Amino acid sequence: QVQVVESGGGLVQAGGSLTLSCTASGFTSGLTFDDYAMGWFRQAPGKEREGVSCITWSGGSTYYADSVKGRFTISRDNAKNTLYLQMNSLRPEDTALYYCAARRLRIGSWSDFNLYNYWGQGTQVTVSS
Repeated sequence: QVQVVESGGGLVQAGGSLTLSCTASGFTSGLTFDDYAMGWFRQAPGKEREGVSCITWSGGSTYYADSVKGRFTISRDNAKNTLYLQMNSLRPEDTALYYCAARRLRIGSWSDFNLYNYWGQGTQVTVSS
């Protein structure tokens, strides 16, 4: 069973930075980390889960929500089975539980959470004003 574990969340002041990490393990049936596109999602209290960013299998393409473009950077290290999200210029509205997710499907919207196969438990990011 594939396991996905996030880390790196915390409390930061507005304008600050955080880097989230996500490691994945337990791949079977000959599949490996780089057979999966990886995404970051977030959910704030009382709001729907929203896509933050996604990176394709080899890292050749990246996608971002408009609200984080220019501030967040997604990357992956396939040798370490690890996904990253560098978050700069954080705002109070970035406060949320951040999830890492993996998907095999190569079609469909990157931000459709229904298309992701495996999810982590989330890491909390809190930005104070």
